[in-house]
Amino acid sequence: MNEVFTYALLAFTSFFTLINPVGIMPVFMTMTNQLSKEERKNTALRASFIAFCFLLFFAITGQSLFRFFGISIDSLRVVGGMIFFLVGFDMLQARLGSVKVTKDEIHEYAKDVAITPLAIPIICGPGSIANSIILMDNAGGDPMKIGGLILAITAVLLITCLSLLSASSIMKVIGDTGNKLMLRLMGLIVMVMAVEFFFAGIGPLIERFIMK
Repeated sequence: MNEVFTYALLAFTSFFTLINPVGIMPVFMTMTNQLSKEERKNTALRASFIAFCFLLFFAITGQSLFRFFGISIDSLRVVGGMIFFLVGFDMLQARLGSVKVTKDEIHEYAKDVAITPLAIPIICGPGSIANSIILMDNAGGDPMKIGGLILAITAVLLITCLSLLSASSIMKVIGDTGNKLMLRLMGLIVMVMAVEFFFAGIGPLIERFIMK
């Protein structure tokens, strides 16, 4: 039981770090600043639910899916690292500007932005997808560990949803300057994570290439 608890705790902390519920608040507010309170709430709920479904899908089918297409986790880390770096660079420059839409387009925009980029790749990014696949593999078919993994994903996504729902109140307190400062800070962290992902993937790929 102690081993299961340790595994579930590892799953929770790794997903919490990768998804970073607090860090995505300024991005969420920037992308939804033209939406009404109700639309923003629906967008937060939809994005969190879609991200949860995707993480669960990849946790369950990821290994088989990757084997079918001949894709390795290391390749995912390399590509994910590059994507993260570009996203982080834009955040560092505070370039995630708001999108201007008309009143007629607001409802459709809310639906679109909930799917991408909020659910994918901001909440459910390459890092969290790779994490779900690796952790499911580490569970080794143990139903208790698999339950712990699903529970960890659920808990982190619930925290993420709550942070998005309360983002408006928090952003009002820290203001526009605080928003930009947080965005730049998180951009720097995302870029550092991107470098870690890239080299964690490129090393084994180079080793395999040399061994051939």
